[in-house]
Amino acid sequence: MSASPKIAVIGLGYVGLPLAVHLAHHFEIIGFDVDAGRVTELRAGKDRTGEISSEKLSASTITITDDESAMDGADVFIVTVPTPVDARNRPDLSAIRAASETVARHIAKGAIVVYDSTVYPGVTEDECGPILATGSGLVCGEEFFLGYSPERINPGDREHTVDRITKIVAGQTPAVTEKLAEIYGSLNGGDIYRARDIRTAEAAKVIENAQRDINIAFVNEVAMILNGMDLDVHDVLDAANTKWNFLPFRPGLVGGHCIGVDPFYLAHAAQSTGLHPEIVLAGRRINDAMGPYIAHEIHDALGGEKGRVLVLGLTFKENCPDLRNTRVVDVVAELRDYGVHVDVHDPWVDAAEVQQEYGLALVTTPEPAAYDSVILAVAHDSYREAGAAALRGYGSPGHVFCDLKSVFGREESDLRL
Repeated sequence: MSASPKIAVIGLGYVGLPLAVHLAHHFEIIGFDVDAGRVTELRAGKDRTGEISSEKLSASTITITDDESAMDGADVFIVTVPTPVDARNRPDLSAIRAASETVARHIAKGAIVVYDSTVYPGVTEDECGPILATGSGLVCGEEFFLGYSPERINPGDREHTVDRITKIVAGQTPAVTEKLAEIYGSLNGGDIYRARDIRTAEAAKVIENAQRDINIAFVNEVAMILNGMDLDVHDVLDAANTKWNFLPFRPGLVGGHCIGVDPFYLAHAAQSTGLHPEIVLAGRRINDAMGPYIAHEIHDALGGEKGRVLVLGLTFKENCPDLRNTRVVDVVAELRDYGVHVDVHDPWVDAAEVQQEYGLALVTTPEPAAYDSVILAVAHDSYREAGAAALRGYGSPGHVFCDLKSVFGREESDLRL
């Protein structure tokens, strides 16, 4: 392989696009996506995810295309497609399998195919390798090679970007590992961790997010316990946090493409070995139950009345347009099951996407002094900057202001999580 390989990045979403843009400073990059609409908007300099500015995108040397033949002649293929779960919370590998079939049609002898998508241990070698071999007619491990480098993108995070974090790499051979270390190291000044093998790197990725999920589940359960004792969980956590080794997690809704999904990949891997994971799945059950629990608390605060409620924020986290696996919808659905009229406002999201994904119609401008309860569900900066008094202005006299993110403090909220 040449010192400056041609690289194809497959999938131009939250993970693939920033990776491709940064790699393009050092290599010839082909950015491929099956979504023609996505390709059109990126060529026009617009990234709907908000991860890459129009200026950076327009200035990039990436070749953005939905024509897979543009990948012919690439030396390295980096697959960055989604790996969600299905309706039964089982790993859905359909996108990564389809991407592997596409890549198989274009790899040549000596190529490296590296996966950045989150998977459980064994997927790269046991699932993707055979697909690539069958489709290409080449021998895996001899005529082409596999690699794995798990993504660590945090949507909306401007500090921990792909060029500022440690990258894990693992290759099918030591030489492949070193080549991947060289490629990814060009992004971040050589901040590379070489995992022992591909399965180790795959496992590291799934436990990173499972660990965070479990820690949040613990404080969510603590919040429910303390609420039953008429204690404020944040007062208790503030006191406990004065101990040097106390972990500063806070209760809340747990959504997004990673934390709410990756534990199921770890659980699937465990079950395939005959082990029934208890802590991992218990954490998921607790966190998935938080939406209904919050809705119940709000309904109780309303005195069991149906009323009218305004939910501020729908994305899974603040200051980004990412709606994937948002659990705010659980609060909305549960309140509606109680017979409550719910309006939802979020300045970050596309109304058409919300309608398509969740069947919700957003309100552009909430009606002043009209709601029996105002719920701050996502801590967007625009809500923080408006202040508690302005947000309360949407409430009718005697309304309940529920601050799920504890943005404004105890004295300014009627109900906190």
